[in-house]
Amino acid sequence: MIKKPSEMINETNRFRILIAGYPGIGKTTLGLSAPKPLLIDVDFGINRTMASVRKDYIQPESYEELLNDLKGDLSDYETIVIDTGGKLLELMKAYVIKNDIKNAKKDGTLSLQGYGAVGREFTRFMNYIYFELKKHCVIIFHAVEEKQDEDTKLRILVEGSTKNTVWQNVELGGFIEMRGNKKTIGFDNCERYFAKSSFGIKGSHIIPELDGSIPNDFLTKLFEQANKNIQEESKVFEEERKEYQAVMDKYIPIIENMTQDTVQEVSDLMQVIEHKSTSKKELTARFKQKLESLNMQWNKEKQQYELKVGE
Repeated sequence: MIKKPSEMINETNRFRILIAGYPGIGKTTLGLSAPKPLLIDVDFGINRTMASVRKDYIQPESYEELLNDLKGDLSDYETIVIDTGGKLLELMKAYVIKNDIKNAKKDGTLSLQGYGAVGREFTRFMNYIYFELKKHCVIIFHAVEEKQDEDTKLRILVEGSTKNTVWQNVELGGFIEMRGNKKTIGFDNCERYFAKSSFGIKGSHIIPELDGSIPNDFLTKLFEQANKNIQEESKVFEEERKEYQAVMDKYIPIIENMTQDTVQEVSDLMQVIEHKSTSKKELTARFKQKLESLNMQWNKEKQQYELKVGE
């Protein structure tokens, strides 16, 4: 179904976000600040989070077990939180090797074909959460320092080209760092790390320190702001939609009421309409359909409309 940009005003969008940072900096806590989260604790680390922020979780020991768990009733949840993406990819490695021995080298590590299989499975899994389960997705990665020339960069802890596949499957991505005594997450690319911004979510944001009086709702508010930004941008198209509808409302009845005697008059009128959006294409199609119903056609030699031969 083709949709107009203006239709986004009435939609509530789902988001896929990557969170990265050093161990112990609060990645899981931040992930659990998303709307109604279910934690996929493949790192078995929920006991390291504050008791006050813990949410429902599953701890699958294999990728098959994870897929089976997600077939249950998830109606109480709006977000799937994966902690960590690196461990999820490890489970996927075992899965693709089990399904096809060619995905492994003789020493049991992934072959080049195997890396491709893991990348495809990761994309399929992310799409499954987003399109089929219809949930937000938060995927957490450990950060690692990489030396590039004279600079030290922060990167997500993922092997090789799989990094590219991971980033392609999220719309937002940020690194958590301490700046002074403030914990922040940055969504803009910079000299220190690669990040990803969209939906008007950009720059560096301070993550509140939880002290019992502050709810753990940072990502919930971030998603609300992203939706608000999308809706504000979509309002640009609202005036265009109104103008389009006005054109269609005015000229559709004229075309539908066209007779053999008024075909040329309507045709001339069609040439001077100030079209909006797709009105020209749609009105032209209606005009041709009406010609067919009147058994008329355009005679190029005579430069006029006439009844079809034999009619």
